[in-house]
Amino acid sequence: MPTLTAAGIEPLFRLLGRYMVLDEADRAALSTLETGPICTCDARTDIAREGENPTVIRLLVSGWACRYKDLPDGRRQIVAFFLPGDFCDLNVYILSELDHSIGALTQVRYYDIQPQQFQEVIDQRPHLVRALLWHEMVSAGIQREWLLSIGQRSPLERLSHLFVELYYRLRAVGLATGLSFDLPITQNHLAEANGLSVVHLNRTLQEMRRAGLIELSDRQLRIIDLDRLKSVAMFNSNYLHFNRS
Repeated sequence: MPTLTAAGIEPLFRLLGRYMVLDEADRAALSTLETGPICTCDARTDIAREGENPTVIRLLVSGWACRYKDLPDGRRQIVAFFLPGDFCDLNVYILSELDHSIGALTQVRYYDIQPQQFQEVIDQRPHLVRALLWHEMVSAGIQREWLLSIGQRSPLERLSHLFVELYYRLRAVGLATGLSFDLPITQNHLAEANGLSVVHLNRTLQEMRRAGLIELSDRQLRIIDLDRLKSVAMFNSNYLHFNRS
């Protein structure tokens, strides 16, 4: 099955290609982003910290990262997962300081892209702006669904919804096979993303296994019945806007 690694910015090609057709000139323009320095960050370390002055755009090419907020007493809420092909905030460089932190959940590789370098790509292929705006709107839609999950869905519903969402997002960039995908994050990460204690998260996972919804072993998740899992989650994929899927 596909793994956490991917070739260069191929995940970005796949992702933007779900929103609009990319021709060879588009791909050539986007490929210039690979000239930026590629960085590696180990798991459980920060890529960027709240309060820092952001000066670059980060494009994730392998591994999983997250956006998170924490409290002075150490409690943390994961508010987004970044997967290969995702920008860790496309327009973040316009801020004077970060209002959130970005952490590596696994070992990650990403490009540091200078804003001017990115602007040159847009200048070459102005219609790419539409695809990039589409990508940002999907990110905003994901945030709305996560807020709905925390506020209204039960633990079973919110975890089911997250697994279906991750499946569709990973499938879009070629990192799912059949109904299976790598899930390299810990139960603690899942708990922090779902507003649950680790104990409650574990109980919910066991409930999903007993119900025959998923199999989870060796950090690999298999959805046994996608339609039933979507029904449990009350999942509507419209917020992902994969119009060409």
